This record gives sequence, structure tokens and C-alpha cells, in this order.
Amino acid sequence: MALSWRFSALADRHRALGSNLEDWSGMGTAWTYDKDISAEHIAVRTKAGIMDVSGLKKVHLVGPHAIAILEYITTRDMTKVYPGKSVYACMLNDRGHFTDDCIVYRTGPNAWMLVHGSGTGSEEIAKQAVGRNCAVLFDDDLHDLSLQGPLAVDYLEKYVPGIRDLKYFHHMQTTLFGAPVMISRTGYTGERGYEIFVRGQDAGLVWDRIVDEGKDIGIIPVCFSVLDMLRVESYLLFYPYDNSQMYPFADEQPGDSLWELGLDFTVSPGKTGFRGAEEHARLKGKERFKIFGLLVEADGPTDLGDEVWADGRKVGTITCPSYSKLTNRSMAIMRVDVPYAVQGTKLEVKGKTVNAPAIAHTITFDDPKKTKRTAQG
Repeated sequence: MALSWRFSALADRHRALGSNLEDWSGMGTAWTYDKDISAEHIAVRTKAGIMDVSGLKKVHLVGPHAIAILEYITTRDMTKVYPGKSVYACMLNDRGHFTDDCIVYRTGPNAWMLVHGSGTGSEEIAKQAVGRNCAVLFDDDLHDLSLQGPLAVDYLEKYVPGIRDLKYFHHMQTTLFGAPVMISRTGYTGERGYEIFVRGQDAGLVWDRIVDEGKDIGIIPVCFSVLDMLRVESYLLFYPYDNSQMYPFADEQPGDSLWELGLDFTVSPGKTGFRGAEEHARLKGKERFKIFGLLVEADGPTDLGDEVWADGRKVGTITCPSYSKLTNRSMAIMRVDVPYAVQGTKLEVKGKTVNAPAIAHTITFDDPKKTKRTAQG
């Protein structure tokens, strides 16, 4: 892990479960455990799983100019975000192309936290904060433990009053097992789930209690790679793995528009003045490809980079595959030429291990009306 410069307080626990702690975003991350990954996927869909997603970067912005910084670097209208609420947003460059996505939490009148992955979110904040009345703190002590699945709320309600009333994309300051935490009704699975933000010194306590007590109802530790299986079913993209940074166009700089990625919904209605806004508007209708779903007639998953063909030529690329033993479906997220991004279009996969007929399929595959992740009570 030569590139790793960030360290999870739970590293020894991941090693004990068989992980080699491969690098992600500078942190040794439990990409796999020494057990069946499909069992972990089934646990999240039917019971619950806990995973360490502390490799996400957490940045606090405090001060009266914090909202101005966030208004410029993200696509969302931050005036609509009140303390206790969060919002999913994108960040663009001057060309109107996607560079990162994030969740922005408002934690007080002039206090915010931005959580992002391996893109340039932290750098954008630091650049825009120069000369502003805003303190910026990159917080690598704060760990993020994600408890996801239908039984997550049943478990937490024993310890957290009011957890059943916490709405989707809302958060609360509370305690768990005596430790101060912020619990957010968010996740990356498409399930009803919660992210538990906890100090590094308390992360082991929280992890151990949930793993120990949860096993009686089927809650198990889940590795990072399970997120790929879950996100395919739930149409959740992962920078840069679904982007042209991984699948570049010839003679073009890397970068994709929100229209191509299906993320144009993250631009708040009527919002202008954010970085790349004019180019974003100009790029509408100029899509070179579309992110779309693929349903494959196969008894197992396809592979990253497998080709999608139609009419005797390559028309797309698989960016993330998945196979569900719950539904016996082989699915994928793909980048595909615009005319083929239509439900039911007949396609063919030509891959490393799978060569099979397929159809273009609208995503999400699982819970398309999002009733699970938004459920209350």
C-alpha cells in the first residue's frame, strides 16, 4: 500500500477477517474478507451489514462564508439545506464536466461537513476558502461506519431514541454505547441504512458492539467490494470507475457531463453561478454516451471492461457488473452509445468470461421507486 497515507482505527479487525487492506483514496480498505461475498450481499438485502467506509474524506467548513464556498463548488442550492439535513451534490470543472460527488451536511447555522470520495472535493474547498471567513478542517479522525439493511433500524432503536423518525438525508447528533456520534440516514446500498460518524478512539467500541450483538439477528461485517454489487442494483455511480478517467475518449480530455451520467437531477432548479454552470447548460443534448443498465442472460457476473455489441459493432462498455443470488440476475452498469440507451434494446456481451445476449435496462434494478431507502416508522 505504497500510496496509503490514511489509516483506519479498525485495520486490525479487518485483517482478522482476512482482508489485505488494499488502498482506496489513500486508506487501507477492506476490499474483501475471507468469506463468501454473495453471503454479505444477501445479508445487506435481507438483514443488515456493517462496513467501514472511513476512506471517504470528511471536510468541515465553519464560518459565515462557508455557504458561499459550497454554493460555488456544488450544483445544489445550499440555502435549502437546514441544520440536520444533508444533500447529494456534484462538483464540476470549468468545462462543465463531473469531477466529484459528495454529500453536504449542515451541522449548524454556519457549520457544514462535506463528505466525498477520491475526486478533488478537498482541493476545491481549500482553493475557494482562500481569503474567506471560513475555517476548513480535513478530519481524518472521524470514522464512518455504515450500517445498512432492513434490520438496521430495529437494532439502533434500542439505543437511539427517535431513530425511526429520522428522515432520508437527515442526521442527528446523539450517543451510541456512550460515545458521541452523528448518525445520518444515508448510505450507498439502496437499503434503509445509517452512517455512524464516530471518533477514531470510539470506532472500535461501536464496531465491536454492533458485530457482537448483531450476529444474533444476522448482522455481519461486510467488505467494501459488496458496495459494487449493491450499487449496480441501485444505480449509484462510483468516481472514477464509471467515468472517462477509466474509459477515455480518443483525442479528448477525461470528463463527462451530468447529462451523460444521468446526474443532471443534482442541479437545483434555477441555480446558476456554480463552477461550470454555463458549460453544463450548453452540453445538454450533446451527449456522447449514456450511463444505462444492462441485464445479461448469464449465470454469473460479467467483468469490468467487457464490451457491449449491437449491429455488428461495439456500442458500449461495462463499468461495473453484479450478480445477485437472491434474484438470479446478472446485471451491470454500462457506458453505451445514446441510441441504445432504451429499455429492451437487444445487445450482446463479448467479455473475458461471459459471451451472452443482453438487453438495455433502466436502472435501478432493485426497488426502483426507492421505497426502502426512504421508508419511515
